[in-house]
This record gives sequence, C-alpha cells and structure tokens, in this order.
Amino acid sequence: MSFEKVGDGALDYMPYRLSSSRLAFRGPQPDLSGKYTVFLGGTETYGKFVPKPYPQRIAEMTGRQCANFGVVNAGIDVFLHTPAVLQAAHQAEMTVIQIMGAHNMSNRYYSVHPRRNDRFTGASSSMQMTFRELDFTEFHFTRHMVGALAARAPDRYAAMIEELRKAWVARMKLLIATIDAPVTLLWFADHAPTGNCTQRGMGRDPLFVDREMLDLLRPMVSGLVEAVVSPEALSQGVRGMVFRDLERPAAMRMLGCQAHDEAANALLSMLA
Repeated sequence: MSFEKVGDGALDYMPYRLSSSRLAFRGPQPDLSGKYTVFLGGTETYGKFVPKPYPQRIAEMTGRQCANFGVVNAGIDVFLHTPAVLQAAHQAEMTVIQIMGAHNMSNRYYSVHPRRNDRFTGASSSMQMTFRELDFTEFHFTRHMVGALAARAPDRYAAMIEELRKAWVARMKLLIATIDAPVTLLWFADHAPTGNCTQRGMGRDPLFVDREMLDLLRPMVSGLVEAVVSPEALSQGVRGMVFRDLERPAAMRMLGCQAHDEAANALLSMLA
C-alpha cells in the first residue's frame, strides 16, 4: 500500500550491506547469483520517502532481479570508491546510471567526502587563490558552498563551473569504462537537459549538467533515456510518499511516486 504517513511513522528502507562495503543500500536485497540489473544513482534512485522507487517498480513489472545501489546525495565518486558496487555492476546484465550533478565530486577546486559526496571537505590552494575573500571553514556542504560562490563572486564562479563540467565528463567516462556490462544513462528530472550554456546561477538538479556533456558520453553507452517528469506527476506533490511530520519540507523537494512510475516506464524499452 502506498500512502502519505504522518506522526511517528517512517519508511522502512530494508537496508543491507554489500560484501565489505561500508555503505548501506536500499532493500529488498537482490539475488546476485544469476542474471540481474544494477541501478546506480543519487537520491532519486534511492527513492527517499518513496515506497517503491523506479528500480523496484521495474523488478515487479519484469520479474528480473534489480539491485538498487542508489545513495542519497551521491556524486560519481562514491561509486568509484566502492569496489563491491563496481564488481556487481561489472557482472550485471545491464547497468543503469542515473545522471547526477557535477557539484558532488572532488575536483581541482575542492574535495568531497569519499562516501558522503555532498560533504565539502576542503578547498584547494587554487580555489583559495581564486576566492581570496571567502572563509571556506563556514561551509560543510557542497550545495551551500557553490550557492555562496554564485552569489558573492559570479564572475569567477562561471569559470569554476566550467571546470566542474569538464571533471564530470572525465569522471563519468571513467565510471562507464570500469563497467564491462552494457550501460544505459538515465536523465530523471523535472526538466529536459538544456543546450550548452554558461551557468550564472545554481540551476536545477542535476546541477550543471547539460546536453553537450551527455552527448560526449553517448559513444560509450547503449543509450540515454530521458525521463522528464510530467506536469501531472509534479502536481501530485507528496501524495503516496511516506515520511515523518518533520520530514515534510524535505519530501516536498523530492520527485514523487508518479514520477517514479514514469521513470520505470521510460526505461522498460531499454531493459526488454
């Protein structure tokens, strides 16, 4: 049953660990002894507050084993630093990689936590030289830090974003090349990928990724599925989601249950 839960209720994500990984992944735990499909991605793939995220919906619609290795607020780095996930993806029938933002990964300007990629851990000497007026000790999360740079130093911010985009393409190519199984990319967002443009503000998730960047990856993958959430699905808000009272503001920022239905249906043709 899918419902909006209030009070003390919380969604049971049935967490489990894969081999020696320090990460807890969302269940139900799949059987990886036979044929299976792997899903890598961020908060949307994990399905925060969603009773049945799109990997689980695909498992139920197709009968195939689906391993949801989504990580809340993930960037590319968390998967490159988790050998157990790479091994599972390598041996899969197919791996689906949700497009994640370019801000949650280490680059020549700043570093992030290897497992919690939204955690800002330090500015490089290059970044400190570029943004001399800023005290980087006030930042703990990448989104907060990037947003502050956009507001306080828009002229230099644009150059940093261009560097993040280049690093994102290189890191995605490395991740795809590490996986021997066929790879499908999934764009799962409330808007289509835009054309190449200079980012002056924060933009929308996945941050700083545009169509030109995706086109650079096309020769390496089996396909790109664009699951652009419909206005109808967006209008559903938190309907069907499960969360505590205090989690409502966070739930309102997530893609909801109907959006996950649409993503699952968009992927079905690639997984047939």
